[in-house]
Amino acid sequence: MSEPFFFTWSKQRGATGLEIVGGEGPWFDTADGARWLDFGSLIYSANLGHGHPRMIRAIKAQADRLCLAMPQSVFPEKRALAEKLLALAGEGFTKVFFTLGGSEANENAIKMARLATGRFKVLSRYRSYHGATMGALSLTGDYRRPPLEPALVGAIKAMDCYCDRCPFGQEVTRCARECATQIDEVLRIEANVAAVFLEPVPGANGVLVPPDDYWPRVRAACDRHGALLVADEVLTGFGRCGHWLTHQRWGVTPDMITISKALTGGYGVLGAVLVHDRVARTFEDHALLAGLTQYAHPLGVAAALEALAIYEEEGLVERAARLGPALAEGLAALREAHPRARFSRGLGLLGALELDLDADGFARLGAALRTRRVHLFLRPTDRALIVAPPLCIDEATLSDGLDRIGAALAEVA
Repeated sequence: MSEPFFFTWSKQRGATGLEIVGGEGPWFDTADGARWLDFGSLIYSANLGHGHPRMIRAIKAQADRLCLAMPQSVFPEKRALAEKLLALAGEGFTKVFFTLGGSEANENAIKMARLATGRFKVLSRYRSYHGATMGALSLTGDYRRPPLEPALVGAIKAMDCYCDRCPFGQEVTRCARECATQIDEVLRIEANVAAVFLEPVPGANGVLVPPDDYWPRVRAACDRHGALLVADEVLTGFGRCGHWLTHQRWGVTPDMITISKALTGGYGVLGAVLVHDRVARTFEDHALLAGLTQYAHPLGVAAALEALAIYEEEGLVERAARLGPALAEGLAALREAHPRARFSRGLGLLGALELDLDADGFARLGAALRTRRVHLFLRPTDRALIVAPPLCIDEATLSDGLDRIGAALAEVA
């Protein structure tokens, strides 16, 4: 039966979706009575897992206190959340701009960069995903952008930090960080770049973990050429890679940080731009021309406040760091065991297995995983299987999921 709504990112003929009716921890339940292992945190957002009772109580309590507001409204939870996020961002961050989600966070970071610098170009990488609104999609480098072009004027691209398949043809032992020096060169040649947008670890495009000196080199290049640096933490923020914010692993301070997804653990609709004072001060005497009707909705704000408390009190960021080696070792074992596997990589509870499969092979692998009730991400365009389980997962359940993936791979080898 055809549904009366569109499915996202899909041809509509024959498209279907899982009817989720509940869940607990790293598992969700579907209307057919099945229980699925959520190895994708739904869409990289359910870091707290499913059915968390504290989240449900917090949202209900907020609905009783205050359920309607304007984007210009001030209320205690909004102030408390902004203060908490600025503390997480670190020294020098002084303002938060709340949005509905990650795409709008990047969209507004573009606006702020243009207004603050007087420049109009933005630089990102080809293997990137920054969102589906037109500005954010213009930053995006993957397959989702070309069908919708022409996009934002001034959106330019650089090559990727893709160590397993270096776009510059270098072996790891001979690498001169051409991926970073090219950004420096593009900034010099273009000469009018407002900001560089980077995901700390590009997740949806294959989990490309950079060398430790990559981010410091890009920060230095931005400083040399007067461009702002924006860390897109929409996917990687809030413990996913074993840090509250993944860019902090490399000791770099960006000018803006965009967040969403796990900000609320998937329980509410909210995103934000965290803004360093060197950018925020621009808007003391110049209008910030940005805002939508439902920005900083009270229910989303309450969900985020409670989510941050749970991350902290349950030690979920530390758990992701602790379980990261187990996930990495499990993916490496799958790589060694299956002849179609080429590379494995990851950081914290974000990992990828690169596979030598054609489109039909990925389709058969997807069917084998569905039979085993495992939800994760298959990216034929990047030849990758991507896993991102909820941070509440335990080591035994993590091992169970890897075993299920192994059995599915054996079926299509």
